Amino acid sequence: MCKFCVDKVDLVDYKDVRRLRGFVSDRGKIVPRRISGSCARHQRQLTHAIRRARSMALLPYTAE
Repeated sequence: MCKFCVDKVDLVDYKDVRRLRGFVSDRGKIVPRRISGSCARHQRQLTHAIRRARSMALLPYTAE
């Protein structure tokens, strides 16, 4: 079940770094849909939000 659908989140926010960190692996890669359990709609929003957070320097591109 999609975590975002359960919480009734309409739009994944790039400023919610605490939630986004759970969808980034320890190597810095975005976790795929089959592992994260997100639906297709929220996985697309999640990928866009993570990329935006990285460009705003809220999330690192690589592992520390």
